[in-house]
Amino acid sequence: MFCNQCEQTFHQTACVNSPGTCGKDADVQSLQEILLYGLKGMAAYAHHARRMGKHDERVSAFFEEALFATMTNVNFDMDTLLEYCLACGEMNLRVMELLDEAHLENFGTPSPTKVREGTLAGPGILITGHDLVDLWTLLQQVEGTDVRVYTHGEMLPAHMYPKLRGHPNLAGHYGGAWQDQKREFAAFPGPVVGTTNCVLIPPASYQGRLFTMRATAVPGGSRLVDDDFAPVIAEARRCGPCSEDIKGESTIGFHRRVLLDQAQTIVDAVKAGQISHFFVIGGCDGAEKGRNYFTDYAQSTPSDSFILTLGCGKFRIRDHDYGEHLGLPRLMDMGQCNDAYGAISVALALAKAFGCNVNDLPLTLVISWFEQKAVAVFLTLLSLGIKGMTLGPNPPAFISPNVFALLQERYDLRLTGGDAQSDLRRVMAA
Repeated sequence: MFCNQCEQTFHQTACVNSPGTCGKDADVQSLQEILLYGLKGMAAYAHHARRMGKHDERVSAFFEEALFATMTNVNFDMDTLLEYCLACGEMNLRVMELLDEAHLENFGTPSPTKVREGTLAGPGILITGHDLVDLWTLLQQVEGTDVRVYTHGEMLPAHMYPKLRGHPNLAGHYGGAWQDQKREFAAFPGPVVGTTNCVLIPPASYQGRLFTMRATAVPGGSRLVDDDFAPVIAEARRCGPCSEDIKGESTIGFHRRVLLDQAQTIVDAVKAGQISHFFVIGGCDGAEKGRNYFTDYAQSTPSDSFILTLGCGKFRIRDHDYGEHLGLPRLMDMGQCNDAYGAISVALALAKAFGCNVNDLPLTLVISWFEQKAVAVFLTLLSLGIKGMTLGPNPPAFISPNVFALLQERYDLRLTGGDAQSDLRRVMAA
């Protein structure tokens, strides 16, 4: 990092000069970085929504004001910067609401569905990222051909929307989380389209088959212009066909609309003692050690509880058979990280039905985080006063010890421990 005021380099979050020399001590810098990362994540959500005609002038005005607050010699006050961070979370809730509305209006009301995983024989295109508009555009351009389209990573939830899953060229899902893409893309014989963040710099094994567009770009990849997928379709013809290799199927599609339709049934079951707890386990996944904690935690949850998952963090827990409870699968996939609004809406609706605060619900959030969208959602949860969240595996380097201690004190924020089962027992005993 670089300090414009003293023209020195920061070591992580602090200025190399003594605190206060240029007004950039570690805690002020930390809050500014939290705000900046939250704004970046919110910008991604806002961009997706704007592509579908959804925007809010209040959001645009807040972007301008909040970025101005991070400029040199503008704001050195920790309390005010924390207020901006919480305001970013509040504004991000509005942005995620707009995105949710846009998805529903453009692609229909989601419903649970089974998704075939693996490939069928014939030419294929793999599409990864988050942008469902890009997926729909690609499907329209391959319509009437024998070229099949497979989702990857965070594109998996596309299958829950009737307009998308009803397209004859959408053939299924292939692969797992973003950090496995170098192995999975190399094994996929056809071209790969990266629509948003979570694309990695490609090795030579598939560099010539990777296509990107708009803000997404990587060295050695090919750029698509004006939503024209003709080069991708031509590459699918040039490459060897996929072989038939079906890995099985999975159930997805527990969008907030699905769960809210069952809200009264859920409330009655909790009151009758039939549901012990709800867990939200997911978020933004990463490749570093310690993330098996989320796998261990999910597999240790009691058989009369439900797990809601979303984001690429679900790939840490989705391969296990959790069985059913009350006629429903215990693991319910709610969608992308872009669908975090749904999990928040369900929690707020249940709290209203019980006549209590969200913090009083039998609900625990165990969230993995890695990138800026996760920060934006984290700030949204803080702005709603959510307490007792467990984050991990490590606090980001841009959060100073003092700022983290402040968040722990105000919001009972916790880091994932070394023993998931011990942490789970503590939650269930509370």
